[in-house]
Amino acid sequence: MSETPDPEVVELATKVFDLARAGDTEALTAYVEAGVPANLTNDRGDTLLMLAAYHGHAATVAALVAREADPDRANDRGQTPLAGAVFKGEDAVVDALLAAGADPAAGTPSALDTARMFGKADLLERFGAR
Repeated sequence: MSETPDPEVVELATKVFDLARAGDTEALTAYVEAGVPANLTNDRGDTLLMLAAYHGHAATVAALVAREADPDRANDRGQTPLAGAVFKGEDAVVDALLAAGADPAAGTPSALDTARMFGKADLLERFGAR
């Protein structure tokens, strides 16, 4: 027996994910501080952090990891926020995630694999790869 989600909960979750995509750090952190889980995931396993990282919002990424969002949490396809930031060329987000302890070898493909695939020698060096 499947339960139908409460429409108000679905509406709130949609709003919170939209705030992460838009990089509205102030509003998003207010929701997290009010009890929305920092590692909330959508139907594809993308966390708030993944969406903020993928859309290039370094300040939002930093705010979420400061509120215990997991920088290595992979989505349903095995992708991590760091790999997404490398793929999108979001250097400030890469910096924020590395400062938060993100593992360049985590995920599939990993940030290391992604940097190799796109010939990003500067990132490979930062990640300690040869």
